[in-house]
Amino acid sequence: MTRDGAAPSRYAVIGNPVEHSLSPRIHAAFARATGEALQHGTIAAPEDGFAAAAERFFADGGAGLNVTLPFKLDAWRWVDSHDDAAGEAEAVNTIVPQPERPSRGGRPLMHGCNTDGVGLVRDLETNLGWRLAGARTLVLGAGGAVQGVLGPLKRAGVAELTIANRTRAKAERLAQRFGVAACGLTAVGGGWDVVVNGTSAGVGASAGAALAALIPSEAIAGSRCYDMVYALDGATPFCRWAAEQGAAETSDGLGMLVEQGAEAFFLWRGKRPDTAAVLAELGRS
Repeated sequence: MTRDGAAPSRYAVIGNPVEHSLSPRIHAAFARATGEALQHGTIAAPEDGFAAAAERFFADGGAGLNVTLPFKLDAWRWVDSHDDAAGEAEAVNTIVPQPERPSRGGRPLMHGCNTDGVGLVRDLETNLGWRLAGARTLVLGAGGAVQGVLGPLKRAGVAELTIANRTRAKAERLAQRFGVAACGLTAVGGGWDVVVNGTSAGVGASAGAALAALIPSEAIAGSRCYDMVYALDGATPFCRWAAEQGAAETSDGLGMLVEQGAEAFFLWRGKRPDTAAVLAELGRS
């Protein structure tokens, strides 16, 4: 209970799988730092059960949702309106109820937002000090995770932005939407300043061999390489492999997770928390 006897506002991250998400820990740290009274948990929904789980959460008084894989497209379809970033990405990772708007079916209308791109750019530029303006930038993959970051990367002033995907046609469709270049993974060439990995390649025991078979080493050598997933027990497989190929620097996506969460917290509570303290608490110096 809060000091006035009211229950803390309830938030959650919904996904599949979601049990090991750091979001509850991150938002608890944000709440402590800003003096906000809230609880943040996890919702593991079946792959065909996003809408039912979201309806149930908000019907029970939920105040907002983070959305992770595989539900970002489901959330985009489910909400009643989108912010510009979500509309551009066709993916939603944050849901904000709008109690001041007319209700639909007895609940507030839902506004869908996407904070992934701003989270990535803030981590790259502010936390890591990687210059995006004028950078030749390669993005690996063409799935939902990538869709949310292409627009913000373009607006950060990159000199060139290319999407590379195992299925080239999928990369080309996405590239046409965003007005960028596309190619197959094996045809990326070299000379990149920044490489962002948004693929599932490099997961598992044979990660190195899988990456080597898909991505030429010259695409990695001398570049700054960023993995959109994170690991708390050492480097991600992609980061380890990239370092072996001569990457100038590597980083996982922990900072992106924290920064996109901070933007979601701001959308919900109107306060933007200090992310540096949370990153230090999680082990990113």
